[in-house]
Amino acid sequence: MFLSHIWLIPLFPAIGAAIMFFFGRRLQKATVSAVCVGSVVLAFLMACGAVLQYVNWAPAHDHQPYQTILYTWLGSDTGHLNFQKSDGTPASLQADAGFLLDPLSSIWLLFVTGVGMLIHIYSTGYMAHEGGYYRFFGYLNLFMFSMLTLILANNYVLMFVGWEGVGLCSYLLIGFYFHRKSASDAANKAFIVNRIGDAGFILGMFFIAWLCGSLRFIDVNSFAHAGHFSPETLKYITAATLLLFVGACGKSAQLPLYVWLPDAMEGPTPVSALIHAATMVTAGVYMVARSNALFWLAPKSMLVVAIVGALTAIFAASIGLVQNDIKRVLAYSTVSQLGYMFLALGVGAFSAGVFHVFTHAFFKALLFLGAGSVIHAMSGEQDMRNMGDLSGKIPVTFRTMFVATLAIAGIPGLAGFFSKDEILWRAWKYHPALWAIGFVTALMTSFYMFRLIYLTFWSPSRVTSHEVEHHIHESPKSMTWPLVILAFFSIFAGYLNVSESMGGAKRLDKFLDPVFANSIEKEATAGESGPGLTEYLLMGLSVAAAFAGWFMARSAYGNAGKGYTEPIAAVAPPVYDTLLNKYYVDEGYDYVVTGRRKLGDVRLGVMGLGEASSWFDSHVIDGVVNGAGWITRLAATFSSWWDKWIIDGIGVNGPAILARMLSYPARLFEWGLVQWYALVMTAGLVGFAFYYVYH
Repeated sequence: MFLSHIWLIPLFPAIGAAIMFFFGRRLQKATVSAVCVGSVVLAFLMACGAVLQYVNWAPAHDHQPYQTILYTWLGSDTGHLNFQKSDGTPASLQADAGFLLDPLSSIWLLFVTGVGMLIHIYSTGYMAHEGGYYRFFGYLNLFMFSMLTLILANNYVLMFVGWEGVGLCSYLLIGFYFHRKSASDAANKAFIVNRIGDAGFILGMFFIAWLCGSLRFIDVNSFAHAGHFSPETLKYITAATLLLFVGACGKSAQLPLYVWLPDAMEGPTPVSALIHAATMVTAGVYMVARSNALFWLAPKSMLVVAIVGALTAIFAASIGLVQNDIKRVLAYSTVSQLGYMFLALGVGAFSAGVFHVFTHAFFKALLFLGAGSVIHAMSGEQDMRNMGDLSGKIPVTFRTMFVATLAIAGIPGLAGFFSKDEILWRAWKYHPALWAIGFVTALMTSFYMFRLIYLTFWSPSRVTSHEVEHHIHESPKSMTWPLVILAFFSIFAGYLNVSESMGGAKRLDKFLDPVFANSIEKEATAGESGPGLTEYLLMGLSVAAAFAGWFMARSAYGNAGKGYTEPIAAVAPPVYDTLLNKYYVDEGYDYVVTGRRKLGDVRLGVMGLGEASSWFDSHVIDGVVNGAGWITRLAATFSSWWDKWIIDGIGVNGPAILARMLSYPARLFEWGLVQWYALVMTAGLVGFAFYYVYH
């Protein structure tokens, strides 16, 4: 029942969103909560049932993916979407309203619906006193529908529909506080930057359709597994995978398209937890993992993925070392951890990358929700310089965030340790330089996360407002219970895939085997007898880095009172300023795009080029055109005058007037009237008669 009706999973939140958009304004908050949270709970229960049924169904069907197609919504037998493939054979582009469930989509399905459900529950408390309550939950439900469509799609086109849907919802939710210009700007920034990545995704789809003749994942995998490709075809596959990775860089915030995600913290904290930590930003990772059969044929693309992931990881981690906004620290941490995931995919450790996505979903969602609880307790304060000594005042928030910090730092026994250690080990086997970058990133991660803990919870109080300090209180149970549940999974989720070096059976890897059957990871591990000394040594170094970062943070911030000095600022002020200003990347983009820095009276950048083009168009192009028009009008005016006064006036009308003037005396008598002639003749005769009679 569950498996054959997996299309209901995204439908439940879609119905909730529709109810909010059409009737939400008239509903009570309790009704809004019941509808929106209830729809996600139903989706989660349906997802659990479908995955459990698939696990029982797969062995009897050779572990094939389960696929159900409702109808074909793009392309038909009319031939209007017919084309020729790269080999000259005819093909027809089609896209189904079809849904696919396999081990990869099962993992995403479970944590997206599970974490999404907890965040919906948390939001009922966090947003209880905010305006636009129904609108917020409508957007959240719409996001869940789009993300679940992306995950369950059986083809690239339907995946792209979900891909664009989560982008739209990201725009709506980042700009939820639309009365704030910073929120509107951040929403626009996210939308525009993602359009760049989406263009790459579309072009990559065109390449795949041209090469394979189909955009169904099953057909594309069959094409990739067929083998015997010419060098030219392999070049096209490399181009297709690189274009897909451009799309992944936009959605999953990798260099150089990462700039939208830190600004996305302008949205409500549950949005940061749901969209920008646990689910949407992993869509790029999911797409690359889903396309692993193609990436396996393009080693150059794999190398690009690994290098970009490693550089993003260390780049974002270095910025996170000095940020003061509690949510921005977590935002750059998210960018860094996404880089870790792409590093894993690039070195061929697809299962390890997926494993880190799975564990990261729990502890990063917990960190964001915990940060929201801190902000709630501090009456909206987000600057860690104005916090401190909160561990005893909000104990549940502190303990759960501390668990998440231990997990992300890689402390042994927690979820993050197992997944991060697996990535570092695979990176070492691929190239020691990538391992070194990952190792330094792990050290930085531990430092900035424990810096957050010390500045927020353990250092002396730096709260400047007595009113804020007086009102510090723990969050309601609707907010703390999701924290506790996420803390549980932040501890134990890693035990699903304990490596052989730690006495585990790598259950998650075995579950994912049918998806990554031909991956480089399988080739790399073929023939291994078991863990060796090198793996244990690297594991020890990883653990040492985690504790070293903790110790350095404790030394620097354990007694950070009011007016404390940042250690980096004291040692190297230029380095501190560079990190605090995020390497001036945003300013660089601003100058390139808007050209706000001027050279004299000339604006630089793309907008400067636009202004120059506008000036050239108005003064040169339009000047030439208008000048030619003016000359034409002048010539036409002169020609009209010459025709009227010279040709018509002198040449034609002049002789006519002269003839009329000369003929005027004759015309006095030559009227052409018979009666007049008779009268004159009679008068003449009378006159003659009178004359002769008289004389």
